[in-house]
Amino acid sequence: MTAALCLKPLRRPVLWASLWWLAVLGLVVVCLMPPPPLALPAGSDKVEHFLAYFLLAASAVQLYRGGRPLLWVGLGLVLLGIGIEFAQGALTATRVADPFDAAANTVGVLAGLATALTPLRDLLLRLKG
Repeated sequence: MTAALCLKPLRRPVLWASLWWLAVLGLVVVCLMPPPPLALPAGSDKVEHFLAYFLLAASAVQLYRGGRPLLWVGLGLVLLGIGIEFAQGALTATRVADPFDAAANTVGVLAGLATALTPLRDLLLRLKG
């Protein structure tokens, strides 16, 4: 199945898919650059991980058809979250690999994909007019 067939029949599917992929790239960049010097409560970064992956998965629900295409996107996001954690431990001196971050990422993906079971799943499609 080609990538175009995996997308919902949106007005500008290439634009929306490009913006989504740009968000994925932005997430990778932000996760591998040095963290900002903020004093946050311990463990609060898990909320950030959850929200980032929830938003990516929920927006994927808006773009991709249900079934296999959406499951592949979800699996890809989970693997991305795990891969970024390994990369943080292996490629950076300012970040550490944290399995709890990967778990928060995964829970965020699952929660975002769960929006496919709600009436909100076609919100972007309704903008088609």
